[in-house]
Amino acid sequence: MAIVEDEKGDVLMVQLYHQENDAVGQAEDILVEGMVLILKEPYLKLMSDGNYGLRVDHLSDVVFLSANDERIPTSWQRESPALSGTALTWKAKGNEHFKTSAYRSAVECYTRALDCPSTLEEGQVIRLNRSLVFLRLQQYDAALSDIESATVAETAKSPEKALFRKAEALYGLERYRECCEALKKLRLEYPDNTAAKPRLTRAIGRLAEHTTGKYQFKQLHSEAAELRPPHLDHATYMGQVSIRPAGSRGRGLFTTKGVKAGDLLFCEKAFSHAFIDKEQGRGVDMTLLIDSENGGTMGAQSDLSDMTIRKLYRNPSLMSTITDLHHGSYQPVDTIQVDGKPVVDTFLMRRIIALNAFGCPLSTLASHQQHPNRTQTTNPAEKETFHSCGLWPTASAINHSCTSNARRAFIGDMMIARATRDLAPDTEITWWYQVPTADGHAQRKTALLRHWGFACDCALCEDEERTSAAVRARRKGLAARLERCLVALGRGRKGEEAAVVAEIETVAEAMAATYDRPSREVPRLAIWEAMQKPLMAVVEMKQVQPAGWVKLFLSAFAALGYVIEGGMSGMIVVREWGLMVGGVVAAWMSLRDVYRLAAPELVMPAEGYAKTAYRMVFGEDETFEPYGECWL
Repeated sequence: MAIVEDEKGDVLMVQLYHQENDAVGQAEDILVEGMVLILKEPYLKLMSDGNYGLRVDHLSDVVFLSANDERIPTSWQRESPALSGTALTWKAKGNEHFKTSAYRSAVECYTRALDCPSTLEEGQVIRLNRSLVFLRLQQYDAALSDIESATVAETAKSPEKALFRKAEALYGLERYRECCEALKKLRLEYPDNTAAKPRLTRAIGRLAEHTTGKYQFKQLHSEAAELRPPHLDHATYMGQVSIRPAGSRGRGLFTTKGVKAGDLLFCEKAFSHAFIDKEQGRGVDMTLLIDSENGGTMGAQSDLSDMTIRKLYRNPSLMSTITDLHHGSYQPVDTIQVDGKPVVDTFLMRRIIALNAFGCPLSTLASHQQHPNRTQTTNPAEKETFHSCGLWPTASAINHSCTSNARRAFIGDMMIARATRDLAPDTEITWWYQVPTADGHAQRKTALLRHWGFACDCALCEDEERTSAAVRARRKGLAARLERCLVALGRGRKGEEAAVVAEIETVAEAMAATYDRPSREVPRLAIWEAMQKPLMAVVEMKQVQPAGWVKLFLSAFAALGYVIEGGMSGMIVVREWGLMVGGVVAAWMSLRDVYRLAAPELVMPAEGYAKTAYRMVFGEDETFEPYGECWL
């Protein structure tokens, strides 16, 4: 914000939105006293004091003029000997501004230096100097352009600084293979450059992650716990997936080859990530963004909008990564550049973020350990106030289904997606935007329609639509009876278990009869939810006959659509995995403990399935502790 005047001396307050105001830029370096601006298509807004002022939303709608720009009104032109000079003079001024971190002023000085007559060598040095400023401003596209211009001369080898800065720019753009090539060339041509070796080691590590999908997940957890914000220096792995048309669903993410349950689909670093540390009260400022179209957003989502807009403006080569995301009915401008500057439609960005951002914890594992009884999920566009959120473009292509076949987990700004069942090639990957529950269909349908504009047509929702109110009421009553029976089984006296188990089986069969389709097609959430909590307490009920409990666990898994061969003794094989809802990991671990009494030979197989389920839910199994409490 600043006070501005026009040629006539009329004074107004001006507000420039989405300008740099962080580690790579400061407000004092944006609006300097005496600076001349051009505002394109400005509009007036009511200010907090009741007066009106100017507001500029789009970064390309404000032009900062240099002191000698011919567009400055004649009465304001103040060119003096102090403002004129040679290329070397302007270069020296640029160096002074760089030393004080006045990067915008440094860029202007170097640019004016390039406008002055100079030798080829002087021009090369000035461009390399400006490329370093662009690197500090995270303008990697501009830095690469200067570096390429500075090395066009036919010389025996590229300048040392040019190779090093080229590698830094490529790393910033996550172009790791090209970065490695530049650093290898640097080490070959300049073997005394001591900084090149650790940079090459780092780039090779990122390239390995990008191509193989192999990560040290415990290390990622440690880094996320230490860094604030938890922006990890790791690469994206796309795995065997691709974005393709998905009919009426727009675009979707599909497998390119067969994968097994628990396999890594992709591990994606956020394009932008706004962190709020709710536990420690640290994080980004609690920004309030007033949107003329959609009201206001507060906290991380408004900061995410700023971060995304600025990143695209700094590096327009990344533009399509975000602008290709779903944006509803909004019609964006068809211009990508004006006056040599990229056009970032901030209204489009806000719509994209509203429809594609994911709410996220510091890590899914840490969140579960702090709140073990909370549903194990994190939804896109989380509405919780001041909640951290991020933009993961590949993940945003995944469509919703209540009978999803994938799960996501977070470690810092990394999202890990794994298959929750075996998937054939060319299968569309889906996950839920709203968590399916036995009695939450109406609420889930309303939320999906209100926010994303579609109604789910999965088998679970179709069954809910066809089920009458009378059947739903009967199902709910049977679920309550089933839960009471399970609690009674745990508290009953020895010798009474058989009768209670028989009653449980009778009630479960009656509930199953309220469904028209097999559980492999329509998971029976009402049965699972009624059985889950009592079954989790089985480890405390050693007086109960273990064989009866094994049968109940298998029935609970079957309600989720599991197809399990064996399981009572001798062998247990999961032929098909069911719906991966909250509580499944704990259920497998509890079944493992029951097997210690009922079928010791099945302890290790059950623990193996628990580990696979853990990997699906938390994204990795390096932290799996079979005798710890992380799964409770």
